[in-house]
Amino acid sequence: MSGTEFAVISKAQLYARLAQGLAGELTVITPNLRLAQSLAREFDAEQAAQGRSAWESADILPYAAFVQRCFEDALYSGSASALPVPLTPAQELALWEDIIRRSDAGGALLALPETAALAADAWKTAHAWRLLDSLRSDQLNEDASAFRDWCAEYSLRCQRDGHGDAASLSDLVAARVNGADIRRPQALAIYGFDIRTPQQQALFDALQRAGTQLLVCVPPVREARVLRLACVDARDELTRAASWARARLEADPRARIGVVVPDLNKQRKAILRIFRSLMAPASMLPGSDQDAPPFNVSLGAALDSYPLVQAACLILELAGREMEFGRASLLLRSPFIAAAESEAAGRALLDLELRRRAEPTITLERLLATIEAADRGAQASELVQRLRKLAAFRKSELFAARAPSDWAKAFTEALKLMGFPDKGRSLDSTEYQTLKKWHEVVAGFALLDRVSAKLGHAQALSRLRRMAAQTLFQPEAQDAPVQILGVLESAGMAFDHLWVMGLTDEAWPIHPRPNPFLPLAAQRNARVPEASIEATLALDAAITRGWLGAAGEVVLSHAKAEGERKLLPSPLLRELPESELALPVYEGHRERIHASAAIEAIEDAIAPPLTAGAALTGGAAVITDQSACPFRAFARHRLDARSPEAPHAGLDAMERGILVHRVLASAWGELNTKARLDAIGEGDLQSLLAAAAEEAVTRLRRDRPATLSGRFAEVEKGRLQRLARAWLEFEREARGDDFRVAAVEDKRRMVIGPLTLRGKLDRVDELEDGRRIVIDYKSTADPTGAWLGERPDAPQLPLYLVASEAEGVAIAFAQVKAGEMKFAALAAEETLLPVKKSLPDAGWDAQVAAWRTVLERLATQFAAGAAAVHPKNPRTSCRNCDVQALCRIHERLGAAVLDRDGDEES
Repeated sequence: MSGTEFAVISKAQLYARLAQGLAGELTVITPNLRLAQSLAREFDAEQAAQGRSAWESADILPYAAFVQRCFEDALYSGSASALPVPLTPAQELALWEDIIRRSDAGGALLALPETAALAADAWKTAHAWRLLDSLRSDQLNEDASAFRDWCAEYSLRCQRDGHGDAASLSDLVAARVNGADIRRPQALAIYGFDIRTPQQQALFDALQRAGTQLLVCVPPVREARVLRLACVDARDELTRAASWARARLEADPRARIGVVVPDLNKQRKAILRIFRSLMAPASMLPGSDQDAPPFNVSLGAALDSYPLVQAACLILELAGREMEFGRASLLLRSPFIAAAESEAAGRALLDLELRRRAEPTITLERLLATIEAADRGAQASELVQRLRKLAAFRKSELFAARAPSDWAKAFTEALKLMGFPDKGRSLDSTEYQTLKKWHEVVAGFALLDRVSAKLGHAQALSRLRRMAAQTLFQPEAQDAPVQILGVLESAGMAFDHLWVMGLTDEAWPIHPRPNPFLPLAAQRNARVPEASIEATLALDAAITRGWLGAAGEVVLSHAKAEGERKLLPSPLLRELPESELALPVYEGHRERIHASAAIEAIEDAIAPPLTAGAALTGGAAVITDQSACPFRAFARHRLDARSPEAPHAGLDAMERGILVHRVLASAWGELNTKARLDAIGEGDLQSLLAAAAEEAVTRLRRDRPATLSGRFAEVEKGRLQRLARAWLEFEREARGDDFRVAAVEDKRRMVIGPLTLRGKLDRVDELEDGRRIVIDYKSTADPTGAWLGERPDAPQLPLYLVASEAEGVAIAFAQVKAGEMKFAALAAEETLLPVKKSLPDAGWDAQVAAWRTVLERLATQFAAGAAAVHPKNPRTSCRNCDVQALCRIHERLGAAVLDRDGDEES
């Protein structure tokens, strides 16, 4: 450091000189924007308290803004032609990324954007702490050697193309402050700097040599009541901090209250949720139009986390090559594209249908084709029309490589084609500000022409998304009495009450994180913060001392545990005894809702009876579900409740089963009899099965065009032919007597008790004597016990027998599974089918009568409205049920129930 001398002044003297306005000729600089704004507000409040009605604004700004202002003075002077044009932060990162990509080391990097950001940070650190000379050493490690080469190329390209950057701006200003190009303040006061970098000191030296008086104002130290509070865990700590802030604010509405969170970025969502719940419960309600909450979080969220920006990025992604269906689904239901409100119901129904038909990944063209195949476009005609316009625009404008500025225009036009943002819906204040910020990011993206070559669509969209992710955005709001800050933003701030949380030994002092691209020894020798334990400890100890004198009441808290792991307080706090703090208990949003409710318990297991003649969907599944759980039957077949399907890759078990059913139905439709099967030649059978497989795949392709195409379709046809052939060979050998296949895929009207149902029988065989057997194909056959009992697990075949083939003499599952072909059957005689035991214990006639009784009882219960939540066996009946959200079976049973994937949960 140089011998620059700073005259020390008090805060009162600082404000007195600022009150002189231009005559005072004083500029105040701070380390960050929030402290500058806080000082300006405090200065204005003091002027108002003194009875002034008007005064000149104080010249208070952060260091970076002061340097920028000085540079702009020079930039608009007569010597501007000799100055470089500064790069924007996005341009700097793009230049670093391009240099690294083209380097020898770039080819081996998996995270190029992250490496570029780290290199840009190392470049700034090297300038701020004068570490560039350390890169000339011949003892550099591999990372530092690569960085040295990148720096040489970066400097060369900046010099060649006339670029300047933020890292060198302070040095450019320092070299020119003695000239007439820059308006130097007569006096410059620095406020709230815990450390000053050598680069900053060099500028201060140059200003002093040029005649500027340098002043330093140290934030006043207050006598404080300091408490160390140990909390149960992080949630308890946040809850107590929010309760404390509310209590202090209620005691004095004019109080200045600060809450400092070291890992603010990580905990931002939890902080907002808990502070809103306890300090502004009304703001938790949907569509709430309440006053702004009494707290403000200093750190904004990434711009790409805001729903409006997410919708814009999804539109641009859909206009690309391919995207996940889940993301396309979000876009279809977005409120930010044209006619979103008027077509909301239709788009939701369209989305449900697309989930049944679409692939896990989808393109814009496949999406439009799927909508057309589903014949649901009329439900969302405006959406479909705009998707078609976007598809046409994509083909003509979104394929060729372009300059970033051209991409910015194309992206803007693509968004307009989708009606983004929806003009039929008024944006609220946050959305309007978000849209404005998005436009700024797109404009900044257009400026990348200075440093970027032409980009393809995927590259351009990826870079635009990264720019949105790197842009922290906080909608403007009124000043709030409670400020929630990060560590560095709290420097120099004064409060009436201050709470600092998260001060465990793992979090405070901060662990050293030296930049890997700079020599470690050089960083330590320069005492770069976070480069060494010593430098980090010194800085964090100074910050801690600042907290202790920043308010009249200071609470320093830490969690005692994280899950099962115990935590210790920071070593910087251990000299403080642990204290207790009595706080009021406030009801949160959830507690208020529960407290306002009048709970009335009603035994409600009976729904309104089914209207006579009412149409029912589901066929035999009505009886199957009523047997498994009456509420499931009611929810599915009377409320039409279903969980939305999730698109799946390839074919699922149901689709594969449909294909097998159709191939065998087609084959037996041609063969018709066992005698024909026995007589058919090898070549004819092969041709018959090939045609059957072709027909089955073609029919299913209407719903799954992308899956059942190309090589996959051919493989599936081969599988179907082999499987069908193996089954026919099994029947040829195992069934000796002749039979005729009397029906395949046969739709039937079935009356059982008060219900009239529709069903489709896979197959009905007729023996030579006219007796019939009802057969159902399965890939894995249930045991015959699934047909028995008061609540059978698989009542479908007994229902088909009783309600449509009353004279039948057997029911059978035909297990069509490679290597495990077999029948599972119950029959009037043991010899009807090739199974070891098929005669029911009670005899065939008694068993049929029992089935009729059970099925009629289940049908009568369903028609009467019996809808109790009463699963036959929760571990099996509930495993794949999709209405658990309605019946809340886990709460009712209070025991472990298998989830839909078969994993046990409590």
